[in-house]
Amino acid sequence: MRDVAIVSFAASTTPHSNLDDVEMLAPVIHEAIESSGLARREIGFTVSGSCDYLCGRPFSFLMALDAASAWPPISESHVEMDGAWALYEAWVRLQIGDIDAALVYAFGKASQGDLNAVMATQLDPYYLAPLGVDAECFAALQARAMLDAGRCTERDMAAVAARGRRDAGLGAASADELLRAPYKLAPLRAHDCPPVTDGVAAVVLVAGDRARQLHKRPAWIRGIDHRIEAPSPGVRDLTRSPSTALAARAAGVGRAKVDLAEIHAPYTHQEIIVREALGLDASVVINPSGGAPGAHPVMSAGLIRVGEAARRILDGSAQRAVAHATAGPCLQQNLVCVLEGEQ
Repeated sequence: MRDVAIVSFAASTTPHSNLDDVEMLAPVIHEAIESSGLARREIGFTVSGSCDYLCGRPFSFLMALDAASAWPPISESHVEMDGAWALYEAWVRLQIGDIDAALVYAFGKASQGDLNAVMATQLDPYYLAPLGVDAECFAALQARAMLDAGRCTERDMAAVAARGRRDAGLGAASADELLRAPYKLAPLRAHDCPPVTDGVAAVVLVAGDRARQLHKRPAWIRGIDHRIEAPSPGVRDLTRSPSTALAARAAGVGRAKVDLAEIHAPYTHQEIIVREALGLDASVVINPSGGAPGAHPVMSAGLIRVGEAARRILDGSAQRAVAHATAGPCLQQNLVCVLEGEQ
């Protein structure tokens, strides 16, 4: 296998943007390429992650290519998923060996419509969609299962939100203060749910010695894997995430000490589930960037978790980090990436 590293990362998030996808993406992609030290002509593969349903028009990812400079013609691909899965495709592409660098970007504007209604379109059209249960309802059912099983308390959930909001620079409210807020959809309060966020992200992957030439401390991808569970929440134990545990084992999370983990948990109780599935002990710093309580741009949130983990490797503040991304109702699909700096 070729050694592949992240050499640069850029992102931008806001509760609401009046810019279109290209206008949001262009400066972020430019920043990622500029800080990588590569010329655009050196990027052999470009892959993006997004969702046409968010903007309500087909093939929106083709229009977004304007931000990546698709002329002269480039080798390009797209996944209708969070950008973390686009990163996985880029990593696989780099293993072929005919190119040395890839650009990965993701974008999504959740503020354009009813996000709960949009996300409900991924449900089984025969058995689940007719029930009228949206993403937030499924999350509330999962949280209730966690509480009833004694796997967490509402205070544990509030503590996740308090830490995330503090680390994201949104205030220092305590868990007890957050618990005084009314329910949004019991047992979920507003702080337990992801904020509506528009956002974009981009990373540059480089293989082998070229990565060492570009950055004194690349964030090497030492393991990456993704797994999927049954699409119907009714046939799963919602209090656990076996797909995350399988992906973590395949990616090699437990082979050495982990300094920090960036966990993509849209709802606070889901961080507790994923943290256990990853097998992380109390010494591991969780979501130093703030995570979903700070900002949750749909389709780029998972890629941002990978990028934020890589940022700590690149700046030398961590030696080994784990990044997690999820998609689908109740943690249906999960990706785990292990990043390391060179000793």
